[in-house]
Amino acid sequence: METTTEQHIAEWMVNEIKFRGMLRQEEAIEHVKQQFGEQYIFVNENGNVSLEKEVKKAFRKLHKGRVAWDRDGFFWAWT
Repeated sequence: METTTEQHIAEWMVNEIKFRGMLRQEEAIEHVKQQFGEQYIFVNENGNVSLEKEVKKAFRKLHKGRVAWDRDGFFWAWT
């Protein structure tokens, strides 16, 4: 089975979080934009830049609840 770009992005995110302990949203957005293209990000209804839905879905599936989102700090961290 072929790995999708969304899965590649999710793998990069999980590896960054494992290695560094956390990943700031703005860092993830910038990396995804530069390495994979703007089609994997969008501006949400609150006016914030976010990762595309399929990327977030692949990310959740890959980390299996071991990563938490900090809503106030706009980052993900290993739990």
